[in-house]
Amino acid sequence: MATATKSKDKSKLKLQPLGDRIVVRREESEGRTAGGIVLPDSAKDKPTRGEVIAVGNGRLLENGNRSTLQVKPGDRVLFTSYAGETISVGDEEFILMGESEVLAVLG
Repeated sequence: MATATKSKDKSKLKLQPLGDRIVVRREESEGRTAGGIVLPDSAKDKPTRGEVIAVGNGRLLENGNRSTLQVKPGDRVLFTSYAGETISVGDEEFILMGESEVLAVLG
C-alpha cells in the first residue's frame, strides 16, 4: 500500500485508494506538434499516459482474501482518455481509476 502525498507545501494531504483502485498523475501534454506548431490549451489532447502514485490493497475475493494488484507506485501506465475520475488535491490533478482500466505498463 502506498499513499499519494502532496509535497509542495508543508501540509500532508494523503490520498489512499481503496480496493483495486489506483491514483495516477497524468503526464503533461505536448505543447508543440512534430512540425513545430505551438498548440493552445484547447487544442491539446489529454495524455493517455501517467505515473502510478498510489495503489489500494486489492479487490476482495469471494473466499475473503485480497487479490494483489499488478501495478505498483512508480509504474508508468497507458490508459484510455476517458478512464477514471479526475480529482484535485490542492493544486494538483490526479486520476482515480480501477486497475482494470489500465491498458499496459510501459517499460
